[in-house]
Amino acid sequence: MAWRFKASKYKNAAPIVPKAEACVREICVGSYQTYGNNIAASAAFMAFNWEHTGSSVAVLPLDDCGRKSKTMPLLHGHTDTVTDLKFSPFHDGLLATASQDCLVKIWHIPEKGLEQSLSDPEAVFSHKQRRVETVGFHPTADGLMYSTAAGCVALFDLSTQKEIFSNNEHPEVIQSASWREDGSVLATSCKDKCVRIFDPRATTGSPIQMTAESHQSIKDSRVVWLGNQTRILTTGFDAARLRQVIIRDIRNFGIPEKTLELDCSTGVLMPLFDADTNMLFLAGKGDTTINYLEVTDKDPYFIEGLRHTGEQTKGACLVPKRALKVMEAEVNRVLQLTSNMVIPIMYQVPRKTYRDFHADLYPETMGYKTELVAGEWLNGSNQAVPKMSLDPAKREHGDEPIIPRLGPKPFSSTSGDVSFDKVFAVPLAPGSHENISSVGQDNSSGGGLEIIPTEGGPKPDLIVNIEIKARAPPPAAATGNGVQVSLTTSERRKIFEQNSESSGNSTEGEERVDGNLQRATSTRSSIAERRRLYESRSKSQVDEKAQSPVPLRREHSKVEPLKVNSLQPLQGNNAIDPKRISVPEGKLMEEHRRGNGSASALGLKKSATEATFTKRTSTVFGKVSKFRHLKGTPGHKSTHIENLRNLSRQIPGECNGFHANQERVAVPLSGPGGKIAIFELSRPGRLMDGVIPSLVNGSNIMDFQWDPFDAQRLAVACDDGIVKLWHIDAGGLSEPTNTPAGELTAHLDKIYFIRFHPLAADVLLTASYDMTIKLWDLVTLSEKCSLSGHTDQIFDFAWSPCGRLGATVCKDGKIRVYNPRKSETPIREGNGPVGSRGARITWALDGQYIVCTGFDKVSERQISVYNAQKLAAPLNTASLDVSPSILIPFYDEDSSTLFVTGKGDSTIYCYEITDEEPYICPLSHHRCTSLHQGLSFLTKNHCDVASVEFSKAYRLTNTTIEPLSFTVPRIKSELFQDDLFPPTRITWSATLSAEDWFASNDKAAPKISLKPEGMETLSSIQQGPVAAKKSEHQFGGQKSDYEINKQQEIQKSVSARMEFTTKLEQDDMEGVDENEWQE
Repeated sequence: MAWRFKASKYKNAAPIVPKAEACVREICVGSYQTYGNNIAASAAFMAFNWEHTGSSVAVLPLDDCGRKSKTMPLLHGHTDTVTDLKFSPFHDGLLATASQDCLVKIWHIPEKGLEQSLSDPEAVFSHKQRRVETVGFHPTADGLMYSTAAGCVALFDLSTQKEIFSNNEHPEVIQSASWREDGSVLATSCKDKCVRIFDPRATTGSPIQMTAESHQSIKDSRVVWLGNQTRILTTGFDAARLRQVIIRDIRNFGIPEKTLELDCSTGVLMPLFDADTNMLFLAGKGDTTINYLEVTDKDPYFIEGLRHTGEQTKGACLVPKRALKVMEAEVNRVLQLTSNMVIPIMYQVPRKTYRDFHADLYPETMGYKTELVAGEWLNGSNQAVPKMSLDPAKREHGDEPIIPRLGPKPFSSTSGDVSFDKVFAVPLAPGSHENISSVGQDNSSGGGLEIIPTEGGPKPDLIVNIEIKARAPPPAAATGNGVQVSLTTSERRKIFEQNSESSGNSTEGEERVDGNLQRATSTRSSIAERRRLYESRSKSQVDEKAQSPVPLRREHSKVEPLKVNSLQPLQGNNAIDPKRISVPEGKLMEEHRRGNGSASALGLKKSATEATFTKRTSTVFGKVSKFRHLKGTPGHKSTHIENLRNLSRQIPGECNGFHANQERVAVPLSGPGGKIAIFELSRPGRLMDGVIPSLVNGSNIMDFQWDPFDAQRLAVACDDGIVKLWHIDAGGLSEPTNTPAGELTAHLDKIYFIRFHPLAADVLLTASYDMTIKLWDLVTLSEKCSLSGHTDQIFDFAWSPCGRLGATVCKDGKIRVYNPRKSETPIREGNGPVGSRGARITWALDGQYIVCTGFDKVSERQISVYNAQKLAAPLNTASLDVSPSILIPFYDEDSSTLFVTGKGDSTIYCYEITDEEPYICPLSHHRCTSLHQGLSFLTKNHCDVASVEFSKAYRLTNTTIEPLSFTVPRIKSELFQDDLFPPTRITWSATLSAEDWFASNDKAAPKISLKPEGMETLSSIQQGPVAAKKSEHQFGGQKSDYEINKQQEIQKSVSARMEFTTKLEQDDMEGVDENEWQE
């Protein structure tokens, strides 16, 4: 029994709280109802939820401190609260976030931290309409991630773009999960009051190996595996709501080994366990204390240490051991997240001196390098992570902190598309012709390339160290003992370029042995090797201009002809999709397939040169958009209309609730009488207190809209079936009025909405509760057409850009297209949103596509794109979040930009609609500082094109009306950006009259240029240098084919014989001793 009296080395570990100056201060953190810890840390960074909604994540360096601005860079990756976040144990810059928006996203944090806000993750995984609760990484296998949603446990292999395991056998929500240190099994705690041992690799039977009853309360329960022991620890509540801590041994799983009851507090206990020291920290959400316990193998199992009392806890996490200050006897560090601070609490063991390294306090800990990958682990391989020593004397850099393992980006993406093939596609190296012959064959299904590494080959590690070895290393690159010295990036690039040139001189069919990068070998075909080759070849190009739509090429690769015979093996079943090959190889292959394979070398060279300057709209990482980085800027406060009051909240969902034109805005007011206030945009400022001049309609307002061709006429639809036409004087309203300029008795029942025709004057459409749609001539106030065919409530109607067709979306889940002047029944019909809460519809891309916003079965908001000729199923659907407000679309046809937002939202979501997959491309979303009640866009002629403003809107909040400008950042903003502003259709004046339109005398709307007078265009400036180069080329005269081929052969032979050396002249110079500088 002597062990009972043996003193622990960590018994007196004391929490040391730094001063406020050493903490991260003035941050904004809310209270989140999640199963996560709300904060995570790696050896380089810390990440935590930001603001009260928690949909954004702040990422800071681990040793950061001081006040933080509310405008600091963030991760804007989710549309709902982030429920959990974890860093990879093997890559300190790899962060996984899970959210209530049913998505898991992977982020790569740059080495210097966030210098600007990020909204595009490196990868996105979806949980199919289920809120994601927890997320994390495997402790021994690199690139293996797990996540839980409801009762589902899913495993994802990041390197093969696949979900490799999924199980739904948990009957309730999984509240917590924890891997054993060796990564063999997983422990889960569930809302059904049970804890389970889970083996995803079980070959027979259920993956759930053991089940036992745990805490007898449905409140949050957490589980953590006690290192590599056979014991797990859980925290939760008993039936009397007392907080409990239970230890179980899986060898006797049904009976708890130890149960510790604490207190009756309501805070959920977050267990933080260090397997090296057996130190356990219990931090309760909402508590002001953090308990420290030491876990033992025998009774009493828990030895209580010093308790920390301080700020109220919102979240907590442990810092990895390799980031600790071991020379100060820091054995653990807890990051405490409060409502406005991040406090690093250092647990220090008192010692007489801190000059020496106390090896007894620091056993070898888990390292950060592993040879095990997800595929090997799933096939049954168990390989422990090599341990590392924390002794500075055994480190490479001594007392300096261990360098975090960040590395290059493991994968890259420029679009937010949830497409694994697009996100994880590893491209060929640009300019490397020999790579064409080493691409794997297409799948039998015609999908993406399937690459299976062979045994002994390089493993698809997420972070790869680029090592390119020359065929004959120069003497300066090797030491006397034969060990090769590490080369710089520029030297490696030169070696690679030299090897690429030399390969062009080799005979056909000759294989070039080049270290690990041999052609047509299994090692070259692995994902990691292809990524290495691409990064080493194009790193300088991608880093300098990552968003450039023009592929940059080196001179020798730009003019080097491609051998015709080298393309022959690609015929037949081994043909490669040219979309997967970088320009100009793809174009050369297309020409060869069309029968141009016998073209001369000059013809191929000319084709390659022309392809270099060909503008492309997409890259291997996704679509390149000119509007990708659009920026929304609110107008100056002097342009706001302030002190709004008594805004109506009872407007039906089919009404946008706010409408503006270039002169004035219309806003519904609360109270009886159906009042609409009219505010003049020419008179901004604070409104006077008192009665607001308004239009009194006498009945409840259902919808209202300005005449697009008359800024003084407003049409208002009421619940009595009457449409009232109001005429506003030039000076605006001076007093309330109840006398409209005209009335139209449209229906005998309530009206859903009204719509003016986009081209014809005095044509109005009304939709009613009687499920009919009528078209009216406002000149004669007579009915001209009536449309039928709807079986339920009509949500919305939209005119096509040509003005001939109209599309509706209905509560019966159908989308219908009408030609009103030819048929009263729909000419086409298809399936629309399945949700019955509301929907909107609009046309896109000159009427070729239809965009519909609505809800799915679980009330998640979504955007769908349809082919206007084929409405059976959407081409693509993008899901946003779960919210009760209907997404209202606003489409700009010149830029093909779709703005969507809802009443009560604070974010305006921006997308580009394209005629190729994925059809919906996310752009930079605009986040407002407050919630808005409505949004209304102006016509194109009111945009300030001199400031590169391509869209302008007015935004209604609870108390203000403010202008909002959407611009595109450009360097040469003094020029007219004719690539952003094509000739636009005139939609602010009528193209034809109502009589002509009803008589089917259609006429297309004329187009005008928005270019201001005296402003030069961007294209005219860019064409100048090109023309100058052409003239110089012509002056020098044209060379014959023989001269060009001869010149290339001479250049290659000279390059092959040139001696390569990395030795510089100053390497032989005698340097200055370090001591002489100090003297």
